[in-house]
Parts: sequence; C-alpha cells; structure tokens
Amino acid sequence: MSYAAPIADMRFALEACADLWRLRERYPDLDADLLSAILEGAGALAADTLAPINRSGDRAGVILGGDVVVAAQGFREAYEAFKAGGWQGLAADPVYGGQGLPRAVALAVMETVHSANMSFGLLPMLTLTAIEAIEQHGAPDQKKLYLEKLISGEWTGTMNLTEPQAGSDLGALTTKAVPQADGSYAITGQKIFITWGEHDLAPNIIHLVLARIEGAPAGSKGISMFIVPKYRDEDGSRNAVRCIGVEEKMGIHASPTCTMAYEGATGWLIGEENRGLAAMFTMMNAARLNVGMEGVAVAEAAYQKALAYARDRKQGGALIIEHPDIRRMLTTMRAKIQAGRAICYACAVAADAGDKAREDLLTPLAKAWCTDLGVEVASLGVQIHGGMGFVEEGGAAQFYRDARIAPIYEGTNGIQAIDLYGRKLLSDRGDAMRALIADTRAIASAHPRLAGAADALERATDHMLSAAREDALTGASAYLALAGDVAGAMLWAEGLQRTPNPRQSALLNFYCESVLTRAEARVAEIRIGAAALCV
Repeated sequence: MSYAAPIADMRFALEACADLWRLRERYPDLDADLLSAILEGAGALAADTLAPINRSGDRAGVILGGDVVVAAQGFREAYEAFKAGGWQGLAADPVYGGQGLPRAVALAVMETVHSANMSFGLLPMLTLTAIEAIEQHGAPDQKKLYLEKLISGEWTGTMNLTEPQAGSDLGALTTKAVPQADGSYAITGQKIFITWGEHDLAPNIIHLVLARIEGAPAGSKGISMFIVPKYRDEDGSRNAVRCIGVEEKMGIHASPTCTMAYEGATGWLIGEENRGLAAMFTMMNAARLNVGMEGVAVAEAAYQKALAYARDRKQGGALIIEHPDIRRMLTTMRAKIQAGRAICYACAVAADAGDKAREDLLTPLAKAWCTDLGVEVASLGVQIHGGMGFVEEGGAAQFYRDARIAPIYEGTNGIQAIDLYGRKLLSDRGDAMRALIADTRAIASAHPRLAGAADALERATDHMLSAAREDALTGASAYLALAGDVAGAMLWAEGLQRTPNPRQSALLNFYCESVLTRAEARVAEIRIGAAALCV
C-alpha cells in the first residue's frame, strides 16, 4: 500500500477550521515550525513503516498459540519505531514523561497512523484511553506505577467492558471483584471483543476492567473499575488473566480481538467503589473521538488508492479519471473527508480549550458522522475500482472491510444518536446546538446553501425537543446526520474566513451543493415518527 500524509489538508483543518492557535496561551511551546515537524515526522513513519505492512498484516492475521497471541510479521519492528519516536505520549502529562502538547495535535498524528494501518493504530489508541483514565481517576501511587511506562509505550493498555451477555448494556455485566486482605481484588469473569487484549509487542499489558464488587448495587450503579496487569506489580509473576480466543473478523485482521478470561486475577480499584462508569466514560469519550478519526483516516487511504487507480486505469480509450462520474465520486470522497477532519480536529481543540459544551456536542458527531463517512468513502473507492475493487487483489476491499467496524465501536452509531438527543440536546434544552446554529448563520453569507441548512437544523432541533420520546428516537440518527452535515460545513467556512484558500473554497462549494441540498429531506426523515415503523 502507498500512502502519503495529506499535510496541507490536515493543517488547513487543524489551524484554520479547528482554530488551533487559540490555544497559544495554554500551549506556549507549540509553534508552526514544531507542528510542521511533528506532522512530517508522523507522515514519514506512516508512509515508510506502517503502510508497507498493512496489506501483508491483513492477509496474515494473528496467531493464537496456547494463550499467547503472535502479531503479524513486521508489527514488532513497527511498534518499536513508534515507541522510539515518542508518539504515544504527545499529549500526556510531562510529569510522567509526556510532551504536554494539545490532544488535537496528537489526534492529527493518529490520523496518519490509522490511514497507513488501522490494525496497528488500534494498539496505541487503546493505550491512550488507559492513560487518560489513570491520569484522571488513578491514585498517586497508581499514576507513579503505570503512567510513565504507558506513556513511553513500554507497556500497552486495554479497555475491558463487554461481556457475552452484556453488550452495550453495561449494567448487565457479571464479572465479580472479591476484596482481598492486601487491599487488592480477585477479579473473575469473561470479557469479549477486547482489542489487542493479548500480544507479543510489549512486555506487559495493563487491562482496565469493569467488574462488580460483592454486595454492590445491581445495574450500572454497582460497577467499579480495576487495573489488572498481565504481570503482577508486586513480583512480576503472570497474573490469572489469559486470552482464550481470537475472533475471525470481517476486517482489521492484524488487530487481535480477544476473549479474555479472568480467573481470580489480581486487580486494583481505580477511583471510587461503584463509580466505575465515570472512569469508563473518560476512556469512552477519548475512544469515540479517536474512532471518529479512524473513519476519516481510512477514508483518506481509500481516496488516495482510488485516485491513483483512476489516474492509471484506462477505459474506453481514456483514463477513467477523465470520466465525469469518476471525478464526481472522487470529489465527493475528498469533500466529505475534509468536513469530517474539521469536525474531529475541532472537537479535540474544544477539549484542549476547556470548551466542554462544544466538545460534548461534537463528540457524537465525530464518532458517528465520521465513521459513517469512512464506510461511504471506502465503498466509493471500491466502486471506482470496478471489478478490481470487489476482489482482494485490487486492495480497495480491505479499506471497506476495515472501515466497517468503526460505526460499531465504542457505542454503535445508533447509540451516538441517542446520546446526542438524550444526554446533549435534552440536558441543556438545545443551548449548545443553538450556539452551533448561530455560528453557522454568522458565517453563511458567502454560502447560501449553508444558511438554508442552518434553518433546517433549527427546525429539526425544535422538533426533537418537542416530540414524544419514541418519535424523537425514531428520527435521532437522521438528526445526527443533519447536524454533522452542517457542522462540517460551518467549521470549513470558518476556516476559509480565517485563511482564504481557493482550492478549499471550491471543494466546500461542491460539498454545499451536493450535501447540504439534502437538508430538507433530512428534516422530513427526522419527523417521520415511530408510527411509520413497520417491524
């Protein structure tokens, strides 16, 4: 696979659309030269080290022997290069060896990693969630013990939530934690779908595990979180946690998705008893934004491959890129990628700036809208390849297979729509959404379609706030889609106001005419109501 980081598009989205430089006072050490060096270095790692093993890793997969998972050839060397470059700790606390940079910059780096090799990128992404949970909820001795090695990449981390009988319903989990005399807990239960839950790339794996302490309340109110290392802290002996199976998946074949058995494993409580969901949501929100970035990243890889194919493949005596429908698909791909990139980067900048209302609003959009676009763009990439797109030899199919997991990860996109409605829209009676609509109107004079889309989003918001719950939930996914359509265009238009760019302007105009013209149809879908459902 060939990949080149689209640094110009990334910088425009980061600096202009997401307004990175409003963070200057919080991050005085970051300047344009450092940003350029970081993105170019990450792009080189992605292009030279990660992309070349993407296809071979997909074909080889991983090997489970006993309870040991052996990664695909080349992944150990790639992880050593990633670790040596200090990429894991870009946004982490300098007290523990991190570089203290904005998470928006770290997110841009992860875009290049996921574009080049999504299977690989899932490993540092899950470690990042563990770092954030321990930074925010860990006791001082836990931070001292774990953070430095996680931030350096010496150890990796996981998130253990799902159980066979409890998918997204975490209140139904049955993994139990029994208090021990030394203050630890014996953790017993089974977790499924644990990404990089076992591997041979690092000497220790730090599992963050949801479990229920004996006697805790039923449901989600009785859940606690525990740190369960693969090797025990006190003596380095193997803990009673092991991988008992690896899923055979549609895509991301080089990323082991493990079933983990905890058989009285030693664990340590992180945070307060029965407050595990607070720590879990810290991990989940970090993961949701990063998964949204995965959608954009895989879409970029699919776009680059489709563009190269279109410039090389002849049909009817001409290169297929000369056909208007091919150019239409390629332009659609690039436009949606840039809108998604703006949403993800802006969400990260809002988090860095402490703008909680905007961060909370953009998080479900980043996760759901951007992962849906990843599947859509990868599908267009298959279409541009024609018959070669449908066979594995062509290479386009892998992007589609890999991208398809992202709308399912970290709360399905339907759950993100419910979250946008129930936790965000209802909680502030639409204030944060109306602020986004106001920002859209303020920038819409140069883009009439954007003004019309803002009107449509306002009407849709009024409906969602006044509709019966079942009717609102029926339209929630369409509402999220409309909000994402508008947010991406608004952020893009703001970027052009800050930094005029003829190429970006032309691409935004295409987006407005091809995407925002559907706003009225979105409103009709949002209003359809539960009575129209036939199953």
